[in-house]
Amino acid sequence: MSENKSIKEIIASRLKIAREMAGLSQNQVAKMLGLKRPAISEIEAGRRKVSADEIAQLAEIYDADISWLLNKKTEEVQDRIELAAREFNKLRPEDVDRLLTVLSALRGKEGAD
Repeated sequence: MSENKSIKEIIASRLKIAREMAGLSQNQVAKMLGLKRPAISEIEAGRRKVSADEIAQLAEIYDADISWLLNKKTEEVQDRIELAAREFNKLRPEDVDRLLTVLSALRGKEGAD
């Protein structure tokens, strides 16, 4: 993540990413938290402060690590790896096998370059 982004912007961005990766709409999350949908929009835009309790609830709803949601120092590559791992975990066993084959082929292709 860019060093120019504020911690508020980083948290807002990660909350949006986590919600999308969880496959939830802003409306669904708002209902779970007892809020109105515009509140979630404001949180994800970085225009509304998020309490510690809300962060904890959102982390649980999104099945996301709180430290990832709050850690400004995490590198962008690490962010992508964590998101990929979450998606990987949702795959059926036969799809995991296919994906591992593709990854292996990609590694082999890189070595040939």
